[in-house]
Amino acid sequence: MTWVPPEACALPTAEQPLRAAEFDELFATALSGMDRVAPTRLRLLLGGATAVMEAGLRDLVARETECCSFFAFAIERVDGDRLHLDVEVPAERIDVLDAIAARALAVTA
Repeated sequence: MTWVPPEACALPTAEQPLRAAEFDELFATALSGMDRVAPTRLRLLLGGATAVMEAGLRDLVARETECCSFFAFAIERVDGDRLHLDVEVPAERIDVLDAIAARALAVTA
């Protein structure tokens, strides 16, 4: 994965492209906007959220937290089919948050 330094990630190297592809799919199919709420927190605005998509998102961020424990994710249903996914990192990992934002923009461009 391009956004997490190798020393900070416990996910086996062979699995990292698969995980990145999961996030790319999320960005490509559901991302409708982003907001940098704080230097260490990024809010992803997701549309088209069904119960199945939300369950998959919760599973994805749980697995990501297992291998990169510095992440804090929060999912909030805003209304109907919209979700907010907040991604928070410690100050020393702001570069990771910057890379996620850049990746999301690149995938949706």
